[in-house]
Amino acid sequence: MATRTIGFAVAEEDEPRLERLTRKFGAGNRSAFLREAMHQMEVIERAERLAELQAYGAERSAAGGLEPGEALAVVRRALKDR
Repeated sequence: MATRTIGFAVAEEDEPRLERLTRKFGAGNRSAFLREAMHQMEVIERAERLAELQAYGAERSAAGGLEPGEALAVVRRALKDR
């Protein structure tokens, strides 16, 4: 894995938090901590996207006069017809 050093600033009052979290989630390695933090932010990003898609699906289902339970049957039929 090719690496590159990238600097960023941390407020003095945040340094103890960074050290504590680095020990816990990065085994004391700031690079490992940052990789884990990025992974967790991507998990949150996917969850937010899923919530948006679910809200959109619920809105479209309601606009089509479907009850929540009926929407699942429509999806199953659509997937079966592929």
